[in-house]
Amino acid sequence: QVQLVESGGGLVQAGASLRLSCAASGRTFSTRAMGWFRQAPGKEREFVAAISWNGLSYADSVKDRFTISRDNAKNTVYLQMNSLKPEDTAVYYCAQRQSPYMGPSTELGQYAYWGQGTQVTVSS
Repeated sequence: QVQLVESGGGLVQAGASLRLSCAASGRTFSTRAMGWFRQAPGKEREFVAAISWNGLSYADSVKDRFTISRDNAKNTVYLQMNSLKPEDTAVYYCAQRQSPYMGPSTELGQYAYWGQGTQVTVSS
């Protein structure tokens, strides 16, 4: 069973930066696509960014501000968030696709494993 543990959330002011981390268990991390999603109060969970062996995907709302990366030696995926806005406030979740060598899907249903989430709050 894959376990995903997010960290790095917090309370920051608008314009600040944060880096989220997601540590994954399992020996085949490097072949699995990883995604970041977020859920704001009263809203549905939405795609933020994803990374796979063959590419990257970003939501339009975070493109040019957020960067997803991974360190396969550490089984960790990161989300560098710059120029944060109040509308970025949400619980951020990392997720992993079940099958190897799949692409960076933007769809929640394509991800089999989820972390518990980390809160990001951006004040104005």
